[in-house]
Amino acid sequence: NAANVPLWVAYYRRMLPRFVKIKQLIEAGVIGEIRSVSVMLYVPPAPFDPANPPWRVQPDISGGGLFVDVGSHMLDLLDYFVSPIREVRGFAVNQGKRYAAEDQVVASFHFESGAVGNGLWCFNVEQRVDRTELIGTKGKIVYATLENAPVQVFSADGEQQYEIDHPPHVQQPLIQSIVDELNGEGTCPSTGVSGARTTWVIDQILAEYRGVYISNGVTS
Repeated sequence: NAANVPLWVAYYRRMLPRFVKIKQLIEAGVIGEIRSVSVMLYVPPAPFDPANPPWRVQPDISGGGLFVDVGSHMLDLLDYFVSPIREVRGFAVNQGKRYAAEDQVVASFHFESGAVGNGLWCFNVEQRVDRTELIGTKGKIVYATLENAPVQVFSADGEQQYEIDHPPHVQQPLIQSIVDELNGEGTCPSTGVSGARTTWVIDQILAEYRGVYISNGVTS
């Protein structure tokens, strides 16, 4: 702000057609007011050389593990769909002992809108699950953040599914929105301010793990 220079963050899912559709459904009141949110992500562990782990699970490089990598996109979408998270409690552990970063995270959050929610991110089991539920006063929306799955809508009209493919270049819609804003023809929805909010939520969730485990070199 002091330099009067715009800043955007590459949370590109905000502009992907699938998630734009979810935003439109919410704003149209299809599920009423969102009261509760549930996030669940299970990802099987990928093989790697223990002597040379990927940068994504090296906290000194990436700031955390896969939760920071992919969980950030899930949390950012909640900020976009529901409202900013104003309170959060979290707990992280390292169960697999394959690297220094956390491999399972649980959290609960309270949104500015009054909605509440919970999340579970697990990267040490063979099951694969990618499911977020937005539960409102008139129905709910179920979607996957990472997997290619249809958006499910449950309302008084019954169940509807929307199969919306991603474009060939997933970053392009967000980049276009930045170009449009620079040309005075629109607004990019992912700003430095919204990105900072997601970083703050992650920092709160991982604060204890970072302080107790990482700083002391303990992963047990």
